Amino acid sequence: MDLKIKLDQLHQKVIGLKDQISTEEATKNAFVMPFIQILGYDIFNPTEVIPEHVCDIGTKKGEKVDYVIKNNDEPIFIIECKHWKESVDAHNSQLHRYYHVSKTRFGVLTNGIVYNFYTDLEKPNIMDEKPFFTINIEDLKDSSIKILESFTKKDYNLESILDSAEALKYIKAIRKEFEKEIETPSDEIVKLLVNRFFDKPITASRLVSFKEYTKKALTTSINESISFRLKSALSINEQIEKQDDEVKTPQSIDENNDSKIVTTEEELEGFQIVKAIMREKIPSTRIAYRDTLSYFGILLDDNNRKPLCRLHFNTANKYIETFHKGKDSGEKTLLSSLDEIYNFREELHKTLEHY
Repeated sequence: MDLKIKLDQLHQKVIGLKDQISTEEATKNAFVMPFIQILGYDIFNPTEVIPEHVCDIGTKKGEKVDYVIKNNDEPIFIIECKHWKESVDAHNSQLHRYYHVSKTRFGVLTNGIVYNFYTDLEKPNIMDEKPFFTINIEDLKDSSIKILESFTKKDYNLESILDSAEALKYIKAIRKEFEKEIETPSDEIVKLLVNRFFDKPITASRLVSFKEYTKKALTTSINESISFRLKSALSINEQIEKQDDEVKTPQSIDENNDSKIVTTEEELEGFQIVKAIMREKIPSTRIAYRDTLSYFGILLDDNNRKPLCRLHFNTANKYIETFHKGKDSGEKTLLSSLDEIYNFREELHKTLEHY
């Protein structure tokens, strides 16, 4: 069964049972063990899922982590559990101690609903203070489910996870800082922007005013960008519906296609992300795009026979189509945000091998 379907079923179980779960042990049995099972690990096999594993820490003997998960007899991650009403963000010190002596690269702290995944990006064998990935059973996102697939028994790949862990961590941190700047612009960001057009000294009183102006400018810009994208999407949908209702000859289609194509800001942003990824391998001058009614094509050498990928952004759901298995074997994957395009770095680079 598909991972998303299984997680949705667990979500329904959480909703139905959580008010009756009064202990940490019950949280483990009702929520955490089914989650481990969904990932493909045999919860009834004590050599694969080891409960209450001893993690002696210095002079402290008998310390136990709730679960150690093994794959091919190698410990791959540990799980420490809390009651579902507790915040997982407030208890990572205990997991931090266990991680240090566990020989795993990943630690998971959970209350059965929120799962925080940690690793050691900052210092080897010392767990980072902040998780690089979080999945919430009550707020499942396709992007999170795709990342979680890397931790399933059949798809587990240490190198692949570590490659994406750093990007996930810092993208999350940058986004958080950006959102803080939108809500309450800092002195630094205000001065950075204002100094580009205002050549007078920025006094304390002016700084207060410019902070308010900056907040309004950022908010307005984002709102207008969202509005533009919605209007573009509605316009495209209307055009598609109109085409379906009309009977056209091939000649009339050719004559009207160009006038009906709307290249959206989102498509151009996607192109810039793909371009940044491909510039690691080839000059940017070799990367081009052609927009069509059906998709936004990104090409090598502006050659339709050398597609690097296609962005299908003309419907409510957005997809990226990659050609890492050849130009005649495109694979479409659902995207929940533009940032997920970065997850296809390996596929995009591999596409070059076919040309």
